[in-house]
Amino acid sequence: MSNIRKALIPLLCILFIFGTIGCTAQGTPNTGSAESGQKEGSSYTPDKLKIGVIPSEDSENVESKMEPLKNYLSKKLGLEVEIFVANDYTAVVEAMRSKQVDVAHLGPFSYLLATDKANAEAIVSKVDADTGLPTYKSVILTRKDSGIKKLSDLKGKTFAFIDPASTSGNLVPRNELLKNGIDPEKDFSTSLYAGGGDASALAVQNKKVDAAATSDTVYKEMLAKNMLPDVEVLHESAPIPTSPVAVRKDLDSGLEEKIKQAYLDMDKESPESLKALGLDKYGEITDSAYDNLREIAKILNLDLSELK
Repeated sequence: MSNIRKALIPLLCILFIFGTIGCTAQGTPNTGSAESGQKEGSSYTPDKLKIGVIPSEDSENVESKMEPLKNYLSKKLGLEVEIFVANDYTAVVEAMRSKQVDVAHLGPFSYLLATDKANAEAIVSKVDADTGLPTYKSVILTRKDSGIKKLSDLKGKTFAFIDPASTSGNLVPRNELLKNGIDPEKDFSTSLYAGGGDASALAVQNKKVDAAATSDTVYKEMLAKNMLPDVEVLHESAPIPTSPVAVRKDLDSGLEEKIKQAYLDMDKESPESLKALGLDKYGEITDSAYDNLREIAKILNLDLSELK
C-alpha cells in the first residue's frame, strides 16, 4: 500500500464520522413549540397548546368562560393549554399564521381567511341543538299582515340587516337577495343595521321595518318566548356551516386527532365547558362544508380581512 493511500485512510474515516453525525442531527424530529420555526410542510408538536379566540364581550369574561375548556383539554391531551384572546378575528388569523396559536375558534367567514392566510383546517363546529347538525340558516322575516309574499315584493320596502360582518344577518341574505333580483344597495327605500339578531326581528314585529334578516336559531328562540306573534318567515337560505374550531394543517396528525376527539367528547366528558360557552355540543365538519361561503365571498367581492 502506498504512503499516500495509508495517509488517506484516517482522513476518510474522520470525514465519514462527521458526515454521519451531521445526517443524524438533520434527521432529528423537532418536538418543540410552534414558535420553533418549522420547515414548510413538516409537522410539529407544541410543548404548550395555544388556542386563539375573540372576545364577544370583555377579555376577562372570555378567559373566565374558556377556563373549563382549558382545564378539560389540558387533562385530556396531557398538554399545558393557553388561551389567547385577540381583539378581532383578523388578529387570531395572524397569530395562527405566525404559529403563535395552534388552534382557533373562528367565525364561518374568518375561517375562509384563515385557510387562505394561516394554513388552517376545520375539524369540528357547533351543533344546532334542534337539528343535531353543524349548520344553521339565514331567514328573512316579515309581518304576517305586510302583504309581502315573495322576495321580489321587497322592492321599495324598508329592510334591517344585523351587522356588516354577520354571516346570517348580512352576507348570506345579501347573496339571497341578489340571486332573486333584489339589489340591497338600490332596491330598498331604506336599509339599516339593527346591531343584533333579536333587534332585527323585533324591528319587524314593532313595524320599524318591513322585513329583516336574522338566523333561524334566533328566530326559533324568540318564537318560543312568544316575542314575535305577528312575524313569519318569508325566505330561508341553504344550510350555513356553523363557527368552526380549526387547527394548523402542519400540527402533528396524532395530536390533531386527539384534539378533535376531545371536542367531540365534550358533551359527555365536560358538559360544564360547553355550558360556559353557551353551546350544546360539537360535531365533526370538513373544509368542503364552507365551499358555498367561498362562492358567496366571490359574488359579494368580499375583503375577508375587513370582517371583524
